[in-house]
Amino acid sequence: MEQRGDERRRERIAKVIARAGLASRREAERWIAAGRVTVNGEVIETPARDVGARDIVAVDGAALPTRERTRLFLFHKPRGLLTSHGDPRGRATVFDALPARLPRLISVGRLDLNTEGLLLLTNDGRLARVLELPATGWLRRYRVRAHGGVTQEALDRLRGGITIGGVRYGPIEAIADRVQGANVWLTFAMREGKNREVKNVLGHLGLAVNRLIRVSFGPFTLGGLAPGEVEEVRTRTLREQLGERLTTLADADFSGPRGVVDHGSGRPVAPSPGASGADLSPPKSDVSGLGQLRVPNSGKPEFGRRSKAGCPGGETLSPRKKFSKRVPHTVDLSPAGKSRGRSEQGRGAGTGKARDVPERVPRAKRRRGRPPRSRRQ
Repeated sequence: MEQRGDERRRERIAKVIARAGLASRREAERWIAAGRVTVNGEVIETPARDVGARDIVAVDGAALPTRERTRLFLFHKPRGLLTSHGDPRGRATVFDALPARLPRLISVGRLDLNTEGLLLLTNDGRLARVLELPATGWLRRYRVRAHGGVTQEALDRLRGGITIGGVRYGPIEAIADRVQGANVWLTFAMREGKNREVKNVLGHLGLAVNRLIRVSFGPFTLGGLAPGEVEEVRTRTLREQLGERLTTLADADFSGPRGVVDHGSGRPVAPSPGASGADLSPPKSDVSGLGQLRVPNSGKPEFGRRSKAGCPGGETLSPRKKFSKRVPHTVDLSPAGKSRGRSEQGRGAGTGKARDVPERVPRAKRRRGRPPRSRRQ
């Protein structure tokens, strides 16, 4: 009986290597073709090989590390980054912008080059696949700025879906929030997320999208995450939001170790004792950069703050920790920086001499036409 259970858990060798965090499946297949992978001491030549828990898999003579736990990260993707692990044209990618001491991650779906906002990243390929499926039913919500005009009546007809150029798009909930000059701001919500769906649908209605921001994906929201920042979702929160059904479909493992990757060797390594993430991010700094994403309308913005919208049961998501590549605050020693005053930089900072400035005491305001109180009779 135990042997049968082991047989049911057998998986393709490339998938096992990928789940160990060493490489993608395609890269693992190239390693196999190059003779770098062995199973039970025997070099294999084809990726068409299933292995189980009792098999010993090694790459370059080193046994595979223990599979780490399933993890999920929230990333605020800026414009101008490709959602890809590499680009033949040498353009910057999402994964180039991530801090080095993170596991090998893959994206849950994609965002176009000029699309910004929330992108989910995970170390578990099967979880990424499950969350991408329309059958999962997770709602994707966007804020859209488009050039042109449209009526709410035309947007309401999208709730029954629409076919454009032979492609069928599912039900879409679209709301016209406000008009700003020649542009209109919309809230767009859908569950499929096909390639360029928002731009194609709105283009069919005569609108040209000039800004697209994803503000939520299922129960996870952009919140106050600054552009370029990444947060890890707590394991307990992730387990609760996935639920038993999705956890089973993804074969997620929440009991394994939480490792990081040494990008010099490409191998997962255990985090150093006491490493709580403090060495992975600079001191907290102002996140006012989100101000450029706030859309002026009559109501409160739907992002730029921690929102409970989209969370089942109104639960608030708690990130595990933040990782950031932003440069920490430094003292400005330029002449312009010195002129802002010594209170921010510390008196005597820089190369110039310190100069004592007498404290200015504000005078009491007087009412016109009345003498000072001391002269009154």
